[in-house]
Amino acid sequence: MYVVATSAFALQPSFAAPDESDLDNHHSYTNREGQPVHSPAHSRSGAVPQGASAQCRDGTYSFSRHHRGTCSGHGGVAHWL
Repeated sequence: MYVVATSAFALQPSFAAPDESDLDNHHSYTNREGQPVHSPAHSRSGAVPQGASAQCRDGTYSFSRHHRGTCSGHGGVAHWL
């Protein structure tokens, strides 16, 4: 079976915006592609937030779109989601 992409965007994963009401901070940064990304945050409910890509060793969830630098300043990546 072959998958044919009709545009460059077909292979790009989509990233859901996290539910701000469940996060303990509302900060963001601009990634190397110029896109806004939510800064690592703790989940108030304890559930994995929508759009999280990794959990950092300090318990925060990262919304990084690239592996390089994910959870820097938060003890590194505990596990990828």
